[in-house]
Formats: sequence, C-alpha cells, structure tokens
Amino acid sequence: MNRRGAGPLDAPNGAGAGWGVHICTGPVAVKGAEPGDILEVRILDVYPRPCAYPKYKGKAFGTNLAAWWGFQYHDLIDEPKPREVVTIYELDARGEQDFATPIYNFRWVPMTDPSGIFRRIYDYPGMITDHAHVHENHNIMRGVRIPVRPHFGVIGLAPKEADMVNSIPPSYTGGNMDDWRAGKGATMYYPVSADGALLSVGDSHAAQGDSELGRTAIECSFTGVFQLIVHKRKDLTGTALEHLRYPMLATKREWVVHGFAYPNYLVEFGPAPAKQNDVWKNTSLDKAMRDAYRKMRDFLMSTQKLSEDEAISLMSVGVDFGVTQVVDGNWGVHATLRKRIFAGTAA
Repeated sequence: MNRRGAGPLDAPNGAGAGWGVHICTGPVAVKGAEPGDILEVRILDVYPRPCAYPKYKGKAFGTNLAAWWGFQYHDLIDEPKPREVVTIYELDARGEQDFATPIYNFRWVPMTDPSGIFRRIYDYPGMITDHAHVHENHNIMRGVRIPVRPHFGVIGLAPKEADMVNSIPPSYTGGNMDDWRAGKGATMYYPVSADGALLSVGDSHAAQGDSELGRTAIECSFTGVFQLIVHKRKDLTGTALEHLRYPMLATKREWVVHGFAYPNYLVEFGPAPAKQNDVWKNTSLDKAMRDAYRKMRDFLMSTQKLSEDEAISLMSVGVDFGVTQVVDGNWGVHATLRKRIFAGTAA
C-alpha cells in the first residue's frame, strides 16, 4: 500500500507522511448503530499468530522501538545521544509460556529504504532494515522474562468531525488509547458518533507498561475475537450508560475511564490533517489528569448517584489514577475504580 497515514500524498518522507501508522482491521460497519447509541465491544479472545517460517515453528516475534518521538529521547545519559534502538522479543505462539524473552537489539542507523529515500531517523512506518548496516547485540537482558499481556492498542469508532483521521492521537471515540487492560475478558464501551459506528481494531501488543515510555510496546501480530452489542439511545435512560460520552473499559473487578489532554482534539485544533498534528505541540499530563478526574466524577455521580462531595472523597481514597501513555500526541491518564467498593450497595 502506497499511502501510510492521513498526511499528504506528496510528502517528502512518503505518501501519507506516516500520520497514522497503525495497521487496523476496519472500519467495520455495525448494523443498526446510530449517533447517540453506545457500542459495547466484548474482547472474547486475543492470541498471537505463529511465525510462518518453518525454522521458527510455534514461535512468534515482536519488536519494541525506542524512537525519536518517545518520552526518553532527549533525556539519555549514554552516548551516542540522541539515538533510536530496536529490540526484538520472542514469544510462544502455542500459549504454553506466558512471557516474552528479549533476543537482541540494535541501534537504528541512517540508511536508504527500498523506495530510495534516505532516512536519518525512523520517520516512516514499515521501513525495512538492512541488517548489513546495523550491529546486533545478542544476549541482552539476561534472565529477563516480560509477562505477556496481549491486547490491542487501537480499538475505536469513527468520529463525526473528520473524514480522514490520524490514527495516533486517541479521542472521545477511543482509538489509540494504548491501555494494556483492553485484552481478553475486558469490555469496552464507546459513544457512537457516525452511522454504523465504524469500528477499527489494530496495534496489537504482547506487552506494554503504563506510559509506553519509549514509544512502542512489544508490537506483534495477533488475532482477536470480538462480540459487538448495540445499546440504543432510547433504551439508555436510567442505565449506567445514559451519560456515557467517553470510552470506558470494564473487567470483572474494575471500571476504567480514560482522560486525555484534549478529549476531542479534532474540535480543539480542527479536522484538517495538518491541523490534527497540533495536538502534539500542546499535550499535557496536567490536562489529561483533569479530564480523567472529571470523567470519573461524572461516572460516580451518574451511575452510583453520589453527590459531588461524596465522589471527590471516594476518588481520593479509592480510585487509582495512572499514566496510560505519553507517546500518542494526546497524552492519557486512566482512572481505575474497583467494583468491590460498592459490594455493600443494593446495586
């Protein structure tokens, strides 16, 4: 595919400019879904696709890139500074091992890609590395095993504000939230903004820590199994979904709401592809924290019928706020509420 992203076709670094790097399945039209409805997405299963090369039968591999757009890039201590590093991980595609093992890493070096474009940095998705120009460091992180938490970094619906949307910044319809909790057994709820909901899923991760600090998780190939349920607007009155205007994640034990520096950056900065990029220049964890607080306050007041004073007290003593990601332009903070807190209520 020539176009890679929402940017201009004639960009000097490639068609689409790399504005929206994710390989996604979708958009999938959901029959009967209309603006004002809520789409429930149940994640029934997530599992890795095995390597097709017979030499590595039963194995899968993933890659982590500490890139120029990562949080760490201008805060390094070793030379050379700055630098980009690719780390390769091995996984068990048979499901018999629940961890990933680091295999080797290498520093990205300037090189000419197959399209004949010289790349000083990793500035365009899907570039093929010429290993004749890099030095592979094997036997790295000896004894380290990374617990796998298979999930999809991108699960979201189409917004109404723009026809072409950069896949990187998340928004009120979800998208690239990069929350590792969105794995098998979890359920996501999204406000429907466009006819058919238009669900897209991608950016599959084997493991990621809160913040995704260096820019990527362990990126690899997964198969997902989903169940989609449409909750019609006319049926929402009096339910916990009546006032939902943001993406919410639910597990057996927790509710998680997601705050962003800009809850709807397409309105804040405009729908034009170039204007969408302005969110990177203005993002802030302070703003994301305030948005997460406001959303959790709304959730507690609307679904649990608490007063504002009660909600604020509960948040201070019973809700965990964490940094979801600091790499997606529109930075995120999530607020996690344990369901057992309400074990003593009639609900």
